[in-house]
Amino acid sequence: MATVQDFARTVRSIPDLGIVMSDGCRLSARVWLPEDAEAQPVPAVLEYIPYRKRDGTLPRDELMHPYVAGHGYACVRVDMRGSGDSEGLMTDEYTAQELSDACEVIAWLAAQPWCTGTVGMMGKSWGGFNCLQTAFLQPPALKAVISVYSTTDRFADDIHFRGGCLLGENFGWGAVMLSYSSRPPDPALRPDWREDWLKRLEAEPWLAPVWAGHQARDDYWKHGSVCEDYSRMTVPVLSVGGWADNYMNTVDALVRNVGAKGIVGPWVHQYPHTAVPGPQAGFLQLAVRWWDRWLKGIENGAEADPAYRAYMLHSAPPDASARHRAGHWVAEAEWPSPRVSRSLWHLAAEPGVSHPRTPVGYLQREDGSFRVEIATPQHLGMHTGEFFPMGLNAEMPGDQRPDDEMSVCFDGPVLQAPLDLLGAAHLRLRLSSDKPLGFVVARLCDVAPDGASVRIAHGMLNLCHRDSRAEPRPMVPGQEVEVDFGIDQMAYRLLPGHRLRLALSNSYWPFVWPSPEAGRLVLTGGSLDLPVHQGSGPEWEPPPAETAPAWNHRVLRPGAAHRRIETDLISGRVALVCGDDGGDVENLDHGLCTGETMSERWEIHPADPLSARAVQVWEQRLSRGDWRVRTRAEAEMTATAGGLRMVARLTAWEGDRIIFERSYDGEVARRFV
Repeated sequence: MATVQDFARTVRSIPDLGIVMSDGCRLSARVWLPEDAEAQPVPAVLEYIPYRKRDGTLPRDELMHPYVAGHGYACVRVDMRGSGDSEGLMTDEYTAQELSDACEVIAWLAAQPWCTGTVGMMGKSWGGFNCLQTAFLQPPALKAVISVYSTTDRFADDIHFRGGCLLGENFGWGAVMLSYSSRPPDPALRPDWREDWLKRLEAEPWLAPVWAGHQARDDYWKHGSVCEDYSRMTVPVLSVGGWADNYMNTVDALVRNVGAKGIVGPWVHQYPHTAVPGPQAGFLQLAVRWWDRWLKGIENGAEADPAYRAYMLHSAPPDASARHRAGHWVAEAEWPSPRVSRSLWHLAAEPGVSHPRTPVGYLQREDGSFRVEIATPQHLGMHTGEFFPMGLNAEMPGDQRPDDEMSVCFDGPVLQAPLDLLGAAHLRLRLSSDKPLGFVVARLCDVAPDGASVRIAHGMLNLCHRDSRAEPRPMVPGQEVEVDFGIDQMAYRLLPGHRLRLALSNSYWPFVWPSPEAGRLVLTGGSLDLPVHQGSGPEWEPPPAETAPAWNHRVLRPGAAHRRIETDLISGRVALVCGDDGGDVENLDHGLCTGETMSERWEIHPADPLSARAVQVWEQRLSRGDWRVRTRAEAEMTATAGGLRMVARLTAWEGDRIIFERSYDGEVARRFV
């Protein structure tokens, strides 16, 4: 990654620019813009998120926004209402208030003397979500969007539910937001910081049970889901995803439905110029090219770029902390691509096989009948990795062999030539369940000659959602049904000597919260529809990663991380235990010292789904001179046969004195999970 210090336009920074909403609420913005912007106005680029510009995202902001500003833009990083140094209260994610504020901010930016009147909006994750949602509202000054790691469907493709299955990350993200939102504004910018902080703490919501309570695709999830009406997405969109992230499906949806340009690399949940696994990409050059075309009207050909550019991963040994992945870039002028054909494989098994082993069956061209039971241990899934990995702390999927050995596996033949897959596979199963509630998980794996297994993609279906996400209904025990569901988008080349494996399970801990009873599925048929690419060599090379200089800081205390699987030999419980001590750092420009520590534990007994227990503890630290504050968010989730219980406790200290304590106790009925 190269550092660039000299730009065409000299940049100045405004650390705290107030943008006052129509109801009087002041939002705090940090702005980078050319020094001569008042004389030579520039377009504005907005990033609008709740992750604290003064400390939270500052390290990445310093790499990105001065770089883009140096190319002739005003980059505006706004703390959302109720976060960072902005006034007000935040009640949930992607609220009508949040999106209304975004439209007001865009109109305000367009009216500034240093702005040409055209505005772009960009962001990753939350910021990627709300820039799509804001485009859906069609504010007049918004002319283009860059959305990184986002979704078009808040129910089908986010951290709460997948295929109708309740994700463990629903609880985890609730704990994260309880912690993140508990911090005060910086006293250097807000003399009223303490009063504002106490208001925030008093109003702090515990959102995990709120989200878990919406177990169907109702109006709550439809709000903010741009797939409700793609025709409203009228501005040009550049969509970016990563194969090591779980928002890879959005790129396909936006390219397919709104004519977006799409790029998917090998990356985790970080911007492509800093993300692992490599190769990294020059995201900032790509962004400037996009803004030049749609905000400045420069005829640079961006509209004629390939519709879909994807990094095709090649077979490699499993590595949950991969720094680099071998592969090549594919560039598709059209999407869906005429170079992709469908290849149908049927599931088959030897007569009389009924219990899991590895493999239990095989993939063949001819249809057939068989009977296989799926009743997998509850701790299967410990090697699947995080929903959105952030780095090199073994957060990506590891060797799948331990999970494969507990799954029902169907193997394809040993490959004599490379097999290139590009797109989404589709799975159809004929099965029955002995319980009214349950789910099935499918993993596509690349099995090497030595038996090592790499997860290519996965998909899942809550069987209550077999006919409708909006109107789920329980299974009728013993009644055979046909179900079908998609497996996530992929770009993958299996090398000769390898074979493709389909691994099926009805447990996936802690990625999916377990069903209330340890059910048994009886599988009697099925087929796997694969997207086979005709094969390609390197067809695109992104620009090399470049950034502006890094932030000015010093490390006060280094961090450390751990991730391990523990088995209690007395109780038999198995736990995934993770810890991330971020250490403590000092910003040498404004003196704010910050630190963060997190621990989480996901434990379960292999034979008892009701033994599932998740615990997260987050601590946030801020100080400057004699001023010190600290918050601690503790959260726990358990379940009974009829309910999901999520409790939490939030504590805040000023110096050594506790100034706030609150406990939360949320329980929701299990209707479909």
